[in-house]
Amino acid sequence: MANFFLPDDANQQIYLDANATTPVLPQIADVVSHTMQVCFGNPSSSHITGIQAKYLLEQTRSKARDVIGASDGDILFTSGATEGIQTAVVSTLIAAKNHQIENPVLLYGATEHKAVPNTLKHWNNVLDINAQVLAIPVDKYGILDHEFIRKHAANALMICTMAVNNETGVFQDLAAIEQVIRSENTRVAWMVDCVQALGKTRLALSQTTIDYAPFSGHKLYAPKGIGVLYIRKGSAYTPFIAGGGQESGMRSGTENLPGIAGLNELFSLLLDKENHTFKSLEQLHAFRKQLHEALIDTFGSITFNHEFEYSVPTTLNFAVNELTSKEVMDLFDAAGIRVSGGSACSSGANRSFVLDAMGASDWQSENAIRMSFGPAVTEQEINYACDKIRSLKPILEANCLVVSDSTSPQQEVCAIDLTQLRHQAACCWLYVDSNKHAVVIDPIIELIPRMAKIVATQGLLVKAILDTHKHQERLSARCLLAKELAEQYVGKETDELGWPVNDETIPLNTARLRKVATPGHSQDSVSYLLENSLTNDISYCFCGDLILPGGLGNTVISGSDTAQMVQSLKSLATLIDDTTLICSGHDYQQCFAMDWHAQKATTPLLATLLNGQLSEAEFIELKQQADQQKQHTSHPLCGYVDVLESSPMKQLTSTDAKAMLGDQATYLIDTREPYEHGVANLAEVFNVENAKVINIPLSRMANAIVQGQLDKAKNYILVCRSGNRSKQAANNLSQLGFEHVYNLNGGLALINSNQQ
Repeated sequence: MANFFLPDDANQQIYLDANATTPVLPQIADVVSHTMQVCFGNPSSSHITGIQAKYLLEQTRSKARDVIGASDGDILFTSGATEGIQTAVVSTLIAAKNHQIENPVLLYGATEHKAVPNTLKHWNNVLDINAQVLAIPVDKYGILDHEFIRKHAANALMICTMAVNNETGVFQDLAAIEQVIRSENTRVAWMVDCVQALGKTRLALSQTTIDYAPFSGHKLYAPKGIGVLYIRKGSAYTPFIAGGGQESGMRSGTENLPGIAGLNELFSLLLDKENHTFKSLEQLHAFRKQLHEALIDTFGSITFNHEFEYSVPTTLNFAVNELTSKEVMDLFDAAGIRVSGGSACSSGANRSFVLDAMGASDWQSENAIRMSFGPAVTEQEINYACDKIRSLKPILEANCLVVSDSTSPQQEVCAIDLTQLRHQAACCWLYVDSNKHAVVIDPIIELIPRMAKIVATQGLLVKAILDTHKHQERLSARCLLAKELAEQYVGKETDELGWPVNDETIPLNTARLRKVATPGHSQDSVSYLLENSLTNDISYCFCGDLILPGGLGNTVISGSDTAQMVQSLKSLATLIDDTTLICSGHDYQQCFAMDWHAQKATTPLLATLLNGQLSEAEFIELKQQADQQKQHTSHPLCGYVDVLESSPMKQLTSTDAKAMLGDQATYLIDTREPYEHGVANLAEVFNVENAKVINIPLSRMANAIVQGQLDKAKNYILVCRSGNRSKQAANNLSQLGFEHVYNLNGGLALINSNQQ
């Protein structure tokens, strides 16, 4: 078997996301290719080529029976598990149309793949069944509540459970569930999602009363687009796809013979006791133990979101304490280690509904990482994966991401001057002077562990922890952070926002922080101005939610006052100049650096007020009208912003980027965080001198602008992993007047792709 990641190829990916999908095994790919080119007949044809195809199809069906332990019942070839689920649900509900149950219910496991509840709800509505769709609760281990099933089974038209969970690997005791179901209802249809069970647990479906069991080939080294559905003898069935009558009239459409051939080879490997492609459970447990130890050695403080004794050995679901899932995934991805956040099928979600159902904490649910490998993985691959994971520890130490005894890190994330830390759309600002005296502005509870770690590893002395106002959408983290920092915090007696009582300024080496009252968004709103001690030039204005990129703070909430906002804006305009960076408490537009000039250019209401085109009364009326209208259509509480217009993005292929870098005035900007940037040498990737590559993460973009790190006369090609962050940064720079910025289309993910 060919390896999927190789120690002798540093650029080869380490694929640990097998629960999402798997690569096709070489021997299976060979069979699929051969079938496409040689044994390509239509199984419905009566000539020899068709007969050969029909034989292959039926041989595969027979092997499927042996693999899943189905001596009777039907084996139906499908396009995958989702079609199998649809078929089972539609068949059951059509058969139940004339039920006599007074309060019918449809039951599904609370941690079930979304394909199941969404299918139940859809067809329940379409077929006008009008049953109540109920989620079966699970305990903290992810085990279904058997008493809940017992309570509702008598009124159930269908019960859906899963053999193995796709996010946590937790397996259910199907025999115990069966006993509960059948003791209360011998006729209810029972579907078991077996997608993640194939090749990982023993199946003997004919020895059970399971009515339907869908499987999917691509979860176990076969091609995408092929699967099987087991249907127990005597269970209700209605063809989900009608047409030419293939599959004995059960599923029309010409069979996917290449996919079926792939399943044939897969089943042969599973049945061959002499073949060691698929590892024993004992070996798989040993592999998981290796990965577990490598993760602990590298990250230290980790919470595993499932008990290993209740889950198959090919899955590890965890949260790194004090690091977000994005940080961990970005780090892994930069190192070529492919994992996912919770479930690949729920990648758009902010949290895991599976872990929510298990009663996990918000942190666990929002920052879950799923690491999964297939049962055909090799010892060589696992060893290499563990080595690669452990190789990340020095990078984590150097960037204040884990506590260590190493020398003081000098990476950008802990650098002098300004760093922005974000949680969702909220912004926290950390300013550090050359003497390592620090000020924290608008701290965020979720970021307290990260802030404490940076302060501790860098030996910072925190002179102030400030809020710009009492944030209405979240609790203040100021006091909690001060308590967490303990000896590193030297703050004096303060007011309710953290400003030292009786102090006009907070001195910071060659700069000082000054407070000005700027009510409007709230009565207590203040802004903090960081000014040069010698020139009085103001570099940064920390304005909280008075000003937001692309908009202004909300004025239709308790404590707001639009008339006061007018005076605050006018007052600020006399203190700052066009080059002052505006540092807001929220950034809904992904503008990591916004100066006063760009702020006015992107906020017409502000510009017309300041240039006298709009009277104060007109501003008040228009602002209140706009806020009241957007209050009903926009979610953000702190302020409403309009989508910022940007110049058409200049996208480059990797070929174009490499050619352009030959120009002396062209530079590459890596917008990833330093811990990602440090994993691989981009100068080597693009075959340029090290001086041509600049690392400016989004968290340091504002600082780079103030420090004059960029020259508007030069060309900059921005890159990141996927092209998304770099595109945001390129738009941001464009708004700041940089005309020669380009984005690497598709990012580093496509650097060696044929698409480039």
